[in-house]
Amino acid sequence: MSFQPNPGDEVVINDIAYTIGQHPAAPGLAYAQAGRQGIVYQLIPRNGSISGAKALKVFFPKFRIPAMVYQSEHMEPYSELPGLQVCKRDVLTPERNGALIGEHPDLLYAVLMPWVQGLTWFDVISDQKQLTAEESLKLARALAGTGSAMEQRGLAHCDLSAPNVMIPFFSEVENLGAPSAVELVDVEQMYGSKMDRPDALLAGSPGYAAHRAVHSGLWSSYADRFAGAVIIAEMLSWSDSTIVEKAWGESYFDQHEMQTVSERYFAMRDSLKNRWGSKISDLFIRAWESHDLSSCPTFGEWFVALASANASQAEAASQTVASAPDTGVADSKSANGPHSSTSIPEAPTGQEAVVNRLFLQARALEDEDKPAAALEVYRSLYHFIPANSAMQMEVEAAITGLDAKLNPKEEDVQPVRVPFYRSKKFMISSAVLVVLLAGTVPTVKILADQAEVKKQEEQEAARLAEIKAAEEAEAAKAAALKQKEEEKKKQEAEAAKLEAEEKQKLAEAQKKEEERKALQAKYDKQAKYEAYLAKQEQQKKDAAKKALQEKYDKQAKYEAYLVWKKEHDAQVAKQEAERKAAAEAQRKLEAQKAAEEAARKAALKKKRAQNVVTLIAHYNKAYNAQKGKKIENAESYARDFKNLYNSDASYFKGVGKVAARMSAINKFLSNNNYNLPNL
Repeated sequence: MSFQPNPGDEVVINDIAYTIGQHPAAPGLAYAQAGRQGIVYQLIPRNGSISGAKALKVFFPKFRIPAMVYQSEHMEPYSELPGLQVCKRDVLTPERNGALIGEHPDLLYAVLMPWVQGLTWFDVISDQKQLTAEESLKLARALAGTGSAMEQRGLAHCDLSAPNVMIPFFSEVENLGAPSAVELVDVEQMYGSKMDRPDALLAGSPGYAAHRAVHSGLWSSYADRFAGAVIIAEMLSWSDSTIVEKAWGESYFDQHEMQTVSERYFAMRDSLKNRWGSKISDLFIRAWESHDLSSCPTFGEWFVALASANASQAEAASQTVASAPDTGVADSKSANGPHSSTSIPEAPTGQEAVVNRLFLQARALEDEDKPAAALEVYRSLYHFIPANSAMQMEVEAAITGLDAKLNPKEEDVQPVRVPFYRSKKFMISSAVLVVLLAGTVPTVKILADQAEVKKQEEQEAARLAEIKAAEEAEAAKAAALKQKEEEKKKQEAEAAKLEAEEKQKLAEAQKKEEERKALQAKYDKQAKYEAYLAKQEQQKKDAAKKALQEKYDKQAKYEAYLVWKKEHDAQVAKQEAERKAAAEAQRKLEAQKAAEEAARKAALKKKRAQNVVTLIAHYNKAYNAQKGKKIENAESYARDFKNLYNSDASYFKGVGKVAARMSAINKFLSNNNYNLPNL
């Protein structure tokens, strides 16, 4: 049967009993989290607390891979690294867990690992949970430290994203030991020199995948660098209310914005620079503008930069930005000024370098005859250029031209050749000539006459070109309709042919089916007749055998009766004697039991009195230990109290304040911050 547990169901794995945890937000449902590869259930040790919970990951059929055993063995040494405690894994195999897998086949190659308490980074972003600068810096340093430790060992997570980054830092459950502020989960795709390449590779998660580098799947030592840079930037920026409000939704960036110039990119870049310094913003820019994963900053570089970052300066920068008045954007230089140029954008100083670089990049793509790529860069650039500037007009013209080139209209497929007298060169020459000869009236008159004649010629040529274009468009339309009609007739003929073939096949199949049924009916009739003859013959044999058996039975019954009567008489006499002896023995036994029962009750009364004293002593010890801040000793005495109380709960419930002490003990064991009352 499939594995669909309910809260409180017991599961025994490797001789340890666990119970299925209950979802804190949905009482009555098992605590389960679904991912891309399977479902993770929370298991709580039956004789333990929530802090010792385990995670049981049950994979979907596609991801139940026997090599998971080998992979998990090589992962275990890495569980000592900060942020990788889930690498301490135990895979359920047929050899060790055959009975459990036989009952629940879905558990084949399931993985048992530590349960990481707390929120995911996905939860923080989705809930728009703003952090303090100190929290942002702590989380970013923890992720950079984990990534750096992994890179030094040639490891990569290969699916680094918000849902796979856990934040125990925000857990309401007390974590034992000294856990990392950040923990990575879903490590089945992990890259390492000793790891086998997974059969199905993941191409990254939306909002964290680098579109220039990812085409099929991620599996290399560089796989985490771009996604790690985005998540670190998110963590650092999540103490800035402006960034939190601009978030796309489940991640800060929309996947379509990745590695493009967008409003969110500029907002995050400027926030990082203003609040954390140029070193950190430069690392983010370097990752964003990278053309491959190996060009992104290493986690070690992030860790070094974050080591010198100061949370108090970030808080101060946020307060300064929040309190500063809105002075607006500085006036641009006049387009007619002596230093104006169409190649220099009138953009804010913070964006000028990027805008210039993108403009030159678009020009280069045009020169390389890559109009589609150039159009995409121009469109990204357009939104960050001041309105009515020379740069904006030039970019608008470039976008219009490239769009017309990539998406020509029907009537523009065969453009009419422009006469020489309508060319720009000719018109400029004519204008110059008019200026030079402007002082002579006859010359002006002649030029005016010539201009009128040329204007009429241009109008006639334009009219003829329009007529010709209309005729060509009509002819093309008629040819397209004719071709469409022919294709329609051809499709109808093909459909009729297929329908006729299908009907013929159906008729042949029906004929064969009728022949088969007729032959089967004949065989069935012959088999029934033969069965009838065999039945008649068997009935005759059975009747003769029955008559002979009845004769033997009567003789045997009479002989058996004689033997029984003799034995019965002897048995009756024997039973009477035994009954008398048993009655005497029963009388003696009842007397003995009565004496023993009286002694047992006296002993039980004495023992219960002693146990009540012991319970009170255990409670007092737990109370004193808690007051003395010895919580482990207090928990030990509390468990001793609970075990002794449960051994005779029905009696202790009605004795003095023992039941009240039990209630306090249960509350303390559930939450050791609860103060035991002095009873």
